[in-house]
Amino acid sequence: MAVALVNPEGLPKIDLYHQVSVSTGSRTVHVAGQVSWDADGAHLHVGDLAAQVEQVYRNAATALASVGATFDDAVRLTFHVVRYEPAMMPVVAEGIARGRAAVGATTTPPASMFGTPALDVPEHLVELEVVAVLE
Repeated sequence: MAVALVNPEGLPKIDLYHQVSVSTGSRTVHVAGQVSWDADGAHLHVGDLAAQVEQVYRNAATALASVGATFDDAVRLTFHVVRYEPAMMPVVAEGIARGRAAVGATTTPPASMFGTPALDVPEHLVELEVVAVLE
C-alpha cells in the first residue's frame, strides 16, 4: 500500500481520522468535491445531512474506482459543510460512519472540515474532496 497513517505521540487520537499520512506512491489522485447527487445530477437526500455525507462517500468511491483507487489509498479528506456549527458534529460523524461502511473504507486518513455559507445549490449540504496516492 502506498499510504501509511500515523497518530504521533503528543497529539490526540481522533476516531474519525489520523493526524498524519505518509505516501510512497508515484501517482496522485485528486477527486473534485463530491456532493449528494446521482449520475444524472439529480439531488439526493435533500435536507438530510447524515444521508448526504454517506452519499458523498459513495460518489467519491465511484470517482476513485474509475482510476483504480479506493479510500484505502486516500491521504487527505476535506469536508465542506453548509452553515456548520459544532452541534452538527454527531450528525456528520454518523454520516461518515455510514459512508465508510457503505464503501468498505478501512482507513481513516487525515481530514479537515470547514463550515461554508453555501455550496453550488441550496440542496447540497456537504461536499467531500479526496486526495489519494497510488503506487
